[in-house]
Amino acid sequence: MLNRIVVLGIAAAGLSACGMGTPNLRPTGDQFAPCDKARCVSSQQPGTRWAIEPLRYSGSRDAAQAALLRSLAGMPGAHVEASSRDYVHATFTSPIMRYVDDLELRFVDAESLVHVRSASRIGYYDFDVNRQRVEALRSAFAAIQP
Repeated sequence: MLNRIVVLGIAAAGLSACGMGTPNLRPTGDQFAPCDKARCVSSQQPGTRWAIEPLRYSGSRDAAQAALLRSLAGMPGAHVEASSRDYVHATFTSPIMRYVDDLELRFVDAESLVHVRSASRIGYYDFDVNRQRVEALRSAFAAIQP
């Protein structure tokens, strides 16, 4: 019996470590879920250690969204989970350990900007992977936006 409990515990830990954690996505409204660990960055938390600049665009929101979706499609491990007129949720799965990170984009037409939040589902520290991912997306987006 003890062996079965140990095996089940190890299996559960393995599933959690492989990115099966629950995503902490935006609640209702225009605000993302707040960052609370070093494994997260958000353009909606200026002046904090989690702060990152939003993405800016010129032209129409539709063209900007199409360009961002193309940029995401070219990023390793990316998968768009949901896309609507003002919101995109994508996941990124690491190649070896299969950890899953969530990226959220929220379009603000009046300001021609896209708020961004990127966070790892598990762990405490991500070695700036999420910050680097947003900056890579910013560069790819800048290179192809209209």
